[in-house]
Amino acid sequence: MSDYQQGLVSVTSVLQSDKSALQSGKFALQSDRAIELSRSICCLAAAFLMAAAAAVLRAPSSKTESYVDTKRRDDVRQANIIAASAVADAVRTSLGPKGMDKMISSANGEVIITNDGATILNKMEVIQPAAKMLVDLSRSQDAAAGDGTTTVVVLAGSLLKRSLSLLSAGVHPTAVSDALHRLSIRAVEVLHSMAIPLDLSNRDALVKSAATSLNSKVVSQYSSLLAPLAVDAVLSVVDPAQPDIVDLRDVKIVKKLGGTVDDTELVKGLVFDKKVSHSAGGPTRVENAKIAVVQFQISPPKTDIEQSIVVSDYTQMDRILREERNYILGMVKKIKATGCNVLLIQKSILRDAVTDLSLHYLAKAKILVVKDVERDEIEFITKTLNCLPIANIEHFREDKLGFANCVEEVSVGDGKIVKITGIKDMGRTTTVLVRGSNQLVLDEAERSLHDALCVVRCLVNKKFLIAGGGAPEIEMSRQLGAWAKELKGMESYCIKEFAEALEVIPYTLAENAGLNSIAIVTDLRNRHAQGEINSGINVRKGQITNILEENVVQPLLVSTSAITLAAECVRMILKIDDVVIVR
Repeated sequence: MSDYQQGLVSVTSVLQSDKSALQSGKFALQSDRAIELSRSICCLAAAFLMAAAAAVLRAPSSKTESYVDTKRRDDVRQANIIAASAVADAVRTSLGPKGMDKMISSANGEVIITNDGATILNKMEVIQPAAKMLVDLSRSQDAAAGDGTTTVVVLAGSLLKRSLSLLSAGVHPTAVSDALHRLSIRAVEVLHSMAIPLDLSNRDALVKSAATSLNSKVVSQYSSLLAPLAVDAVLSVVDPAQPDIVDLRDVKIVKKLGGTVDDTELVKGLVFDKKVSHSAGGPTRVENAKIAVVQFQISPPKTDIEQSIVVSDYTQMDRILREERNYILGMVKKIKATGCNVLLIQKSILRDAVTDLSLHYLAKAKILVVKDVERDEIEFITKTLNCLPIANIEHFREDKLGFANCVEEVSVGDGKIVKITGIKDMGRTTTVLVRGSNQLVLDEAERSLHDALCVVRCLVNKKFLIAGGGAPEIEMSRQLGAWAKELKGMESYCIKEFAEALEVIPYTLAENAGLNSIAIVTDLRNRHAQGEINSGINVRKGQITNILEENVVQPLLVSTSAITLAAECVRMILKIDDVVIVR
């Protein structure tokens, strides 16, 4: 029984005993009875005050209410982090020159063999929303830098695992997120302090950087051919008026099955993966070509869909055929009058772009015809030929034509291609003809070449090189760990955890190369502590060497973009505390 209840009982018993006295109006308490009653009243008052004080303490204050997380929020955050980490672990084994390849099999029987992080994640069927964010992260890195798509996902996975351990220790997600933001800014500063300035006239340095990108690909044995080819392709499309901007849409990659990757070549001109239309015996080679890009059809006009023509006798049929012949002949004469001898005809969805009759007349006029040119290729073709597309036969004039030394059909493998070379006043574009013995190699060669082109583009945009082989990550980890000791409070603890998370890249490089990762990373950390900031993991020799002397270099933009995008993605996942499903 509480003090409050005991006091209440005492007062009640005393008053009950003197009830008769109170009723008669002759109430006179004896001294001991008065003392007992007063004591009971004091106990009652004290107990009442204590109960009131306890109630006040238990009542939550709107101004000083402490943060109380619910179980659901923890579960949602943990589920998101685990799902995203699983995606990162899926591509982790593909990192580095000794990384494994993935075979991707789709439901329709298509098979892809690659170790490009962006390709693997794009083809994966990811359902969990937080895991999809890592797929988008890889795509963002591909757009920003073109290379480092696996690195950025592995980094994000490591940062997420460290975040989970911090959250389990009771650190607030906002504190973790803010610490990660400060760390990413400081990490970029560390990378800039390690960077080596580059001059675009130094072709060897550009080739080394492109070769480093290709060394981790399936076609790594052809890096000595593809790296110089990628450098020459990018440098040929750089506009002196805008030297820091490269549009990779000006570099067209044409794939042709047959031969080997060794047969890949850079073509100063245009290549079409189709044959010349010579069913009517037209020419297959034209010198001193005058080229027209036409977007109209050289065929008789058709009626509208809902209309029809009824022909009742043969004279009307003859008249229709005669009019068709005259219509097509009139068009061919107008084309020939301008001196045009090569026609590139856009594919048409309304009716046939050319008919047998029009091909016959064009062949008689000694005009070479390439039909079914895709609509999205027209812009590239006109930019290369420095000509204008012609949308109507009435606008067919000589000033809209392009000029080239030679247009010819060439046999390649088991098929044929059309080459246009020696273009007069050629635009700043180039074409790469990629060859491969089978479709899998051909597709991977194209993806690898795209990464190499992106690396050279990064160096044109931001003219700085940085060492590879895990050197930047271990140096960031060392310097950020030292910086964490200068900070105070929870931020220091968070930054120390995240600094250690960056070591996942050298650890993974060593693991994938079959080395003792703990011994290698410990030795690497020791070398960097002694001031050897360019020491990295040489996976070919299986030891720590000066990675710059081994020509393992990468653009600064790849590393800065990876750390910034990974930190941004992790911060976004940490801020999610609930998943709301709507219709």
